[in-house]
Amino acid sequence: MKSRLLILVYFLCVFPAVAQVSPDYPERLLLGFKDSTMISQFLTISSEGAIDPNEYKVGPGDVLFISVSGLEEKIFTPGIDPEGFIYIPRIGAVDLRNKTLTEAKKAITSRLLRSFKDVDIHISLQNFRNIKVSLLGNVLNPSTYVLSSASRLLDLFVLSSGLTNTADIRNIKIISKNGEKKNVDLLRFLRSGDYSQNPFLNDGDIVLVDKAERFISLFGHIKYPGNYEFREDETAEEILEIAGGLMYKARKDSIEVVRFSEDGKNQYSIFYNYDEIKTKNVKLNKGDFIIVREIPDYFEVNYVNITGEVKYPGVYKIKKDETTLREIVNAAGGFKEKASLKDALLYRTKADSTYDPELERLKLVPRADMTDDEYDYLKARSRQKRGRVVVDFEKLFLQGDSREDVVLQIGDMIFIPEKKEYISIIGQVVNPGNITFKPNLSVEDYINIAGGFSWRAKENDIRVIRANTGEWVDADDVDQLKPGDTIWVPEDPPGPKFWEVFTTSLQVLGQVAAIIAATIAVIVASR
Repeated sequence: MKSRLLILVYFLCVFPAVAQVSPDYPERLLLGFKDSTMISQFLTISSEGAIDPNEYKVGPGDVLFISVSGLEEKIFTPGIDPEGFIYIPRIGAVDLRNKTLTEAKKAITSRLLRSFKDVDIHISLQNFRNIKVSLLGNVLNPSTYVLSSASRLLDLFVLSSGLTNTADIRNIKIISKNGEKKNVDLLRFLRSGDYSQNPFLNDGDIVLVDKAERFISLFGHIKYPGNYEFREDETAEEILEIAGGLMYKARKDSIEVVRFSEDGKNQYSIFYNYDEIKTKNVKLNKGDFIIVREIPDYFEVNYVNITGEVKYPGVYKIKKDETTLREIVNAAGGFKEKASLKDALLYRTKADSTYDPELERLKLVPRADMTDDEYDYLKARSRQKRGRVVVDFEKLFLQGDSREDVVLQIGDMIFIPEKKEYISIIGQVVNPGNITFKPNLSVEDYINIAGGFSWRAKENDIRVIRANTGEWVDADDVDQLKPGDTIWVPEDPPGPKFWEVFTTSLQVLGQVAAIIAATIAVIVASR
C-alpha cells in the first residue's frame, strides 16, 4: 500500500511537467547546429558518396555518361531536358520521367540494343542537378532551399540550421509535386540507420514539420529514457527498440504501462512481461508511460576505494554489511611510513543529501542583513564535509580501539594523506609559503621566519586556520600550532586611488560651477 502511494505521489509530481515539456532525447541536439562540412546550396555532388540507383530518381538537369563498346567505342553525355527526356544522336529520345536511376539505365539499354549488336553498354550518372525543396512548419528558418539532388532529408535540416526544440521529427510529412504524401520517422534513421526514414528529396518536395504535442514517456532501466513523440499504431516493442532496448538490470517480468482512461481524467496500469510485448503487438496510446524497474541486488558492485599512503591503494571488494575499515586497510598492505592517521578521512558517497532550506535561504542573504546566529549557522553548514564519517584512525590503529572500526558501505572512499610536517603562512608577509613545523615555535616566530609583515599587513587581526576542522581562530587564542595549520595575515583595506579622488573632485567642481553660472544668469535676467 505504501509503495502504491509513493507511485501515485510520483506521478502527481512528475506528470504535469512531463506532459508540457518537449522531446528530450540526445539526438535532437544534432539538429540544432549547422554543419560546416555540409554541401553548399549550389554544389552538385552527393552528400553521402555513392548513391543507391534503386532509390535515386533522375530528373531534368542530371547528366548521364553512356559508353557503347564494340568494334569501336561510342560515348554520349546527354542531359535530361526539362520535360524528362534525353536525346542520343542517331538513336532518338528516351523517356525518363519518374524513373529511378536503375529504371533509367534499363530503358536506355533497351533502346540502344535496337541499334547495336554484341556490344558492352555502361551507363552512369555523371553530374547531379540542383533541386528546390520547401521546408515549412516548426523549424528555425522556414524557406525554399536549393540543394543537390543527391541530398536526403537530414541534409536539408542541417543546411537550414536545424529545428526548434518542440519540433516533431517522428512525424515529418513529405509532400511531392504530384500530391503523394510520405510520413517519416527521422529518429528511426538516427537510432538504427534505416535509410527509408531518411529518403532522397525530389524537386518541388514540401517538407512539413509539426509541433510535438503528443508523447510517450519512458522511465527506468531503458538505454535512452525520455519523452518521445507519439506515432499512430506504434507498438510498445517498437518504441522500446527506438529507445535502445532494456538494460541488463531491467526487470522484464513486470513492465508497467500507465494509461489514461478514455475521458483523460484518470490513469490505470497494465503489466506485461517482455515476451508479451514482443509477441502480442501491444499498441500504445498518446500519453502512455512505460516504466521498467530494476532487479534489486542484481550485479551490484560491492567495492570501496582506498587511496593515499597505503602500500597497495585501489579498489577492494567488500561483503555487504560485514567488511570493516581495519580489514580493508590490512588488505591494502597497511600504512606507509609517512601516513598521517590524524588527517585520514572516510567519505560515504551515499551520504545524506537532505535538502536544507535554511542553508539555501542564507546563501542569498547579504551578510549585513544576517543576525550573528544566522551567520554562524551558515559558516558551520558551509564547512561541513558532506559524507564524511567521523572515525579516529589513531585510536583504531594505534590504540586498538575497536569501537572506531566502522562497517563499510558500498562506494566508501578512504583517504590516507601524507603527514603535513609544515605550517602554511599566507597573506601579507614578505615570503609566504610552507615552513617546517617545530612544536616550540609560536605564530610570531613563523611570521618572523617568513620575513616579517609586509607594508599592508593588518597586524592586529591575524588568524589561524586549523588543519582538521577548518576552524578560524584568533592568533591570540592559539596556545600551540599543529602540523598542517595555516597562518593568515590579512591586508588592510587600501585607501582611495588618486584617480578616483581626482575625478570625483572634478565632478564636484563641475556641479558647483554650474550652480554659480545659473545664479549669475538669474541675477542678470532680473536686472
